Amino acid sequence: MAEKPHMNLVFIGHVDHGKSTAVGRLLVDTGALSRQEMDKLKEKAKEYGMEGCELAYTMDHLKEEQQRGMTIDVAHRKFESKKYYYTIIDAPGHRDFVKNMITGVSQADAAIIVVSGVEGPQAQTKEHIFLARTLGIKQMAVAVNKLDRVNFDEKKFKDTKEAVSKLLLGIGVKPDTVQFVPISALKGDNVYKKSDNLKWYNGPTLLEVMDSFTPPAKPTDKPLRIPIQEVYTIKGIGTVPVGRVETGVLKVGENILFTPSNQTGEVKSIEMHHETLQKAEPGDNIGFNVKGIDKKQVRRGEVVSHTNTPATVAKEFTAQIVVLNHPTVIAKGYTPVFHAHTAQVACTFSEIVKKIDPKTGQVLQEKPDFIKTGDVAIVKIMPTHPLVVEKHSEFPPLGRFAIRDMGQTVAAGMVIDVVPASK
Repeated sequence: MAEKPHMNLVFIGHVDHGKSTAVGRLLVDTGALSRQEMDKLKEKAKEYGMEGCELAYTMDHLKEEQQRGMTIDVAHRKFESKKYYYTIIDAPGHRDFVKNMITGVSQADAAIIVVSGVEGPQAQTKEHIFLARTLGIKQMAVAVNKLDRVNFDEKKFKDTKEAVSKLLLGIGVKPDTVQFVPISALKGDNVYKKSDNLKWYNGPTLLEVMDSFTPPAKPTDKPLRIPIQEVYTIKGIGTVPVGRVETGVLKVGENILFTPSNQTGEVKSIEMHHETLQKAEPGDNIGFNVKGIDKKQVRRGEVVSHTNTPATVAKEFTAQIVVLNHPTVIAKGYTPVFHAHTAQVACTFSEIVKKIDPKTGQVLQEKPDFIKTGDVAIVKIMPTHPLVVEKHSEFPPLGRFAIRDMGQTVAAGMVIDVVPASK
């Protein structure tokens, strides 16, 4: 495997602000996408009457490949810089937003927020930044894109930077901790190489900013946890679940447990980016062939562990939540959909324990009747179907969640304590 440290990077932002084009530009300029593949994409773009949009097809083209069973990489693409080797996670900005955005972001070590310098930040930009923050991403940079469309005007860049800085401040992120980078993904300015069109800017390129991020410590000493993203049946191989190792180490030959379905099986092989591995560590996005499980029982949202340290299925859990955007109020009995790691399960608010001051952590009100937009509260939650969650203090990636209702993210939070379901 590559000797370079591994970084999982997610590109997020409003639909049509150029995320896919920025990803495509990086893949082409770093040589991760061959000239041959690029020519194919050009032909495809022409076929769809989308000439000039071939860069944006780089990830979509992967999805098509995946549907034809040619690869077990789930909209992930590998490329290398001088410093790291990256897995880029595609997080669509529109219809697929929920499933892929939340899963994608929960798998990432760092995020690039792509904002158009033509329109500036939109409602979805704010939602994406908030989710990235809530789901544990501490390292972010903002790429102000499409500057070719405004003649590389420095004022447009500054205006966009100011507008995004306000959004960041609104969710408690200090703008001076976030690098802003002017780019044109379509033309290639300041993505991989410096540009004469941006003489007024003397900061790093987008790739240099990415290389300034720090890879996370690998919690290899913790029990194994792998939330399952998809399960494939591959001809001649068998059942292949796909997911990211969050904690622990998975080795070929081990017996593993899928929770909550309680299926057990033996790991026959492990693969990442078409390379066979003997073991997988935290941060690795892998496909692994498992023998002995009932494929019908194992699905997205399950969590893999070793049989002697099983993942926790929650009967009830206590969480701290922040209400981001709810049209009315949240009261006891409310049952929206919770997105935790790769699982999506309707859960009921069984009790609102207390409302707290987000700045000081002091109790503002015990057992309030309801909570509303802007409130931070400690609540008790009962899943309506079996759901694996862990304490955020022990397994952060399995202790964070977003709450969705009416087509939007209404709240987000983290798990403080779990009452396990009895077997």
